[in-house]
Amino acid sequence: MFRILFLTPEIPGNTGNAIRLAAITGAELHLVEPLGFDFSDAKLRRAGLDYHDLAVVTVHKTLEAAWAALAPERVYAFTSDGEAGYTDIAYQPGDVLMFGRESEGLPEEVKTDPHITSRVRLPMLPSLRSLNLANAASIAVYEAWRQNNFAGAQIKA
Repeated sequence: MFRILFLTPEIPGNTGNAIRLAAITGAELHLVEPLGFDFSDAKLRRAGLDYHDLAVVTVHKTLEAAWAALAPERVYAFTSDGEAGYTDIAYQPGDVLMFGRESEGLPEEVKTDPHITSRVRLPMLPSLRSLNLANAASIAVYEAWRQNNFAGAQIKA
């Protein structure tokens, strides 16, 4: 399945929502420290509902540790200055969908990291800066999952 990577997330509610997203789609969620919260945070627990035990969540001390653990073949860095649209990518299981922190996005040195396959953007009106982190991850994961015929999902007629 797909792997979601949040680089130093700051807002517990966003990560809680991503935990729920990972659980219901079968994605893995990888978080790179430092985190702007701890796992006992009530907002994180509330946003994740009762999905915390159903999600695969891994915390990495550094981005280098994440790269070593993930050994990714393809990493898509979601950023407002991406050169490819999110629907232009042919996603494959095992792909890493990477997102930056809420206040700053991805730093320039990460956008140019050799692990990055492509910088990807979600469309938005030109006068606006960014989309909520959990919402952006949801859009990307569902597009990747859709392209792979919602593998593993129970789809009711």
